Amino acid sequence: MKRRTVLALLSAIAIELRAGFATPSKAAGATLAASGATALARQLAAAVERGDTPGVVALLVDRDGVLYEGCAGKLDVAGNLPMRPDAIFRIASMTKPITSVACMLLVEEGKLGLDDPVSEYLAGFEDLRVITAFNAGNGSYQTRAAKRAMTIRHLLTHTSGIGYGFSSPIVARLQQHTNKREWELPLLNDPGETWTYGASTVVLGRVVEKLTASSLDIYFQERIFRPLGMVDTSYTIAPYKQSRVPTLHFRKNGLLQEQPRSPIVAKRPFEGDGGLFSTAQDYGLFMRMLLNGGELGTVRLLSENSARLMAENQIGAIFVEQQPAADPALTKPFPLGAGHDRFGLGFQIAADGASPEYRSPGSLSWAGLFNTEFWIDRRRGVAAVMMMQLLPFYDDGAIRTLRDFERTAYQHLN
Repeated sequence: MKRRTVLALLSAIAIELRAGFATPSKAAGATLAASGATALARQLAAAVERGDTPGVVALLVDRDGVLYEGCAGKLDVAGNLPMRPDAIFRIASMTKPITSVACMLLVEEGKLGLDDPVSEYLAGFEDLRVITAFNAGNGSYQTRAAKRAMTIRHLLTHTSGIGYGFSSPIVARLQQHTNKREWELPLLNDPGETWTYGASTVVLGRVVEKLTASSLDIYFQERIFRPLGMVDTSYTIAPYKQSRVPTLHFRKNGLLQEQPRSPIVAKRPFEGDGGLFSTAQDYGLFMRMLLNGGELGTVRLLSENSARLMAENQIGAIFVEQQPAADPALTKPFPLGAGHDRFGLGFQIAADGASPEYRSPGSLSWAGLFNTEFWIDRRRGVAAVMMMQLLPFYDDGAIRTLRDFERTAYQHLN
């Protein structure tokens, strides 16, 4: 494989992306008005009282530290245990930005190129096929050869053509008939032509493991979690910490139903698209690192160029598209900003024209299946994470809780 120096690679990409989002200058430290903490606490309590969520933890940070930390509701309803600020949540797809950062570490080391074909690292990606016709009745389909190779950049931006069975009816039907994993199926579209949420980051995780000769859990701990002080983030939870994991709820017929607590057993293999557990405090450290252009305190994790590239539009003129709900028990259509927002290297990017009551244009975000959400507002110099544990994804109550918290936070920011 042809190797390039990191400087040459990043310079070439920067030229390509001059039409993308500009990197905002570092703002002065944000402050929360004296009334802000009280207003945010009331908002969280109100969300629990009206049944939008059984329990929630929220954190608001700036580049220097925590502006607000709060929780409401129950960690375990049946056990009558109150929610606690250090609760350990299943963060599901909020694993993806961490895997994306791991990829950028390898780019900086010259081991990986954003425009390298995936087939240079993994077998099975040489002769890709794209679905041209699909019969929903019997699950039959027709394909043609893909127009271009799938690259690392396509995987990072969800433009690879790989879908997810829980959101794509076509992928769900094909999996039923073939028992294949999403990335083993024909593509939904040509790489680089459409934004389709899917298992692209599973493939990225396997690239990381191959290049590092290490499992994701070990590599993440050594290169990301320990340097940043993320002491409660991992794929496995020690027995003495499992009492801090909230129970999972499902909303059925408008009512929340709690899944009984049981021991948490690690699911192997560890994948790049999900499976991590974390706390709001830990994820706050990860967000602050990105707010600070790749560094946190005395730790420089990413170069400033890498952090900037991750936050710039990488999908050109196409948009993030609304994803359907193939399995309504797991998800409703998502995400917010569909039809307007762009995507960077692992992050959704808020479009211009956003309401001043909410996150600024250019803000980064993503979420996890169990309704954990975060955003990073580089323009205002703040970031926030909200964690709940209920299904379906994009549950109306969970989204209302998120947006109410966001609006209340911005009302009280100075």
